[in-house]
Amino acid sequence: MDKKERRQQYWFVIRELTSREIKRKYARSKLGIMWSVLNPLLSMIVISLIFSTMFRRSIEYFPIYYLCGSVLWTLFTTSTNTSMTAIVDNKMMLIKVKFPMQIFVLARVYTAFVNFLYSLIAFGIVYAFFLIATDLTLSVYLIFFPFIVFWQMLFCIGMADILSTACVFFGDVNHLYNVVLTLWMYLSALFYPVTSLPLIMQKIIQCNPLYAYIDGFRCLVLEHSFPSVPEILKMVCFGLGMYLIGQCCFNRNRHRILEKL
Repeated sequence: MDKKERRQQYWFVIRELTSREIKRKYARSKLGIMWSVLNPLLSMIVISLIFSTMFRRSIEYFPIYYLCGSVLWTLFTTSTNTSMTAIVDNKMMLIKVKFPMQIFVLARVYTAFVNFLYSLIAFGIVYAFFLIATDLTLSVYLIFFPFIVFWQMLFCIGMADILSTACVFFGDVNHLYNVVLTLWMYLSALFYPVTSLPLIMQKIIQCNPLYAYIDGFRCLVLEHSFPSVPEILKMVCFGLGMYLIGQCCFNRNRHRILEKL
C-alpha cells in the first residue's frame, strides 16, 4: 500500500471515529447536534444579561464580543479535553488493530472542529441580528477568519498530543487540567475588556496564546481590520510551535505508550 492509499485509509478511519463520537454524544438527545448551536446561544444570553450593563460603556455590541471569544475558547477546550483520554479510551482497539495511535487523538480534535462549525451558526444568527437591528456593518475582513482558525487548530493538535501522552502515564492530568482551564479562561478575556485591567495584567493576557486568536477574530468582526503584524506572528508562532512540540512529545513517547498500555 503506497502513502497516498494509506493516508486515504487513515482519513476514512478519522471520519468514522468522528461520526461515532458525535452519535455517542447526542445518542439520547432529541435535538442532537443542534445543541452545538443552542449552547453558545444560551451562554451568550446569560452572560449578556450579567455583564452587558457592567461593560456597556467599554464594550460595544457585547454579545458579539463575547461570542467571538466563546466559540474559539470552546473549540480549544473541547478538542483538548476530549483528546486527553483518546489513547486510554481506545486501548483495546490499539492493541488489536495496527493504526497509528495519533489517529484517535486527531479524531477527537476533528470532532471538536465539526461541533465548532455548528456553533458558528449561532454566531451567524446573532451577527445577522446585530447587522439588521443596529448600525454594525458587515466586515469584509472575515475572509481572514480561516487563517486564524487554521493556526488555532495546529495549537489544539499540539496540546492534544501532549495531554493524551501525559494522561497515559499520569491519570491525575485530567483533574489538574480542569483546574488549569479555569484559570486560563479568566486570562482569555472572554467577557471583559482587557483595557479595564492594570497594565501588568494586560501584558500577561497578551502573552496568552488563546487571547491572540480571540482578539484577532474580534478585530475582524468589530474593528473591521486585519490583526496587526505582531499579532499575526504570534498566532503563527504559537500554533506552529505548539504543534511541533506536541509532535515531538508524542513521537518520542510512542514506544513507552505501547508498553504502558
